[in-house]
Amino acid sequence: MEYLTFALGKGRLANRTLELFEEIGITCEEMKDKDTRKLIFVNEDLKLRFFLAKGPDVPTYVEYGAADIGVVGKDTILEEDRKCYEVLDLKFGKCRMCVCGPESSEELLKHHEMIRVATKYPRIAKDYFYNRKHQTVDIIKLNGSIELAPIVGLSEVIVDIVETGSTLKENGLKILEEICPLSARMIVNQVSMKMEAERINKLIRDIKEKL
Repeated sequence: MEYLTFALGKGRLANRTLELFEEIGITCEEMKDKDTRKLIFVNEDLKLRFFLAKGPDVPTYVEYGAADIGVVGKDTILEEDRKCYEVLDLKFGKCRMCVCGPESSEELLKHHEMIRVATKYPRIAKDYFYNRKHQTVDIIKLNGSIELAPIVGLSEVIVDIVETGSTLKENGLKILEEICPLSARMIVNQVSMKMEAERINKLIRDIKEKL
């Protein structure tokens, strides 16, 4: 039997995924060792391999078959736009992708004015403004605190993930438009889905029962 390989987004996402896997009898003791320097973790009994990756890299590993299955946020799937099957909403890590800014920017959005949009997610922002709203905007890619952009006058609005909205409120910003809901998703390599259909479908069924 071949190994099934999982790529998990580092951090809270991986921890929550492993908890879910334990509920359906999939364990990987090696991963619990906080001091380990290992990169690949194996469950020999179940012929499963796991590795941790930065969120944006997970869909890449899955598309190219380095991992059969990945667990990553919907925001990453949309932004990376890789060829893989999204098979399951895992229902945790829930938040929203939103257009946010000061109240004064609300009118600019309504009137489809030419505005600057700062974001870590240029693909998502472009799709939303150009394809859904048919509004021409100038998209500025940032990597750090996106909330800073409208405060210092770099942009009129931002496109970012919102969980509670408290950071926005503290900085005099608010949600102006919601783009889409987000949560952790399971993705599968297209070839693996055919070659390992039985094992992968059983895994999906077992997880669904716990959700």
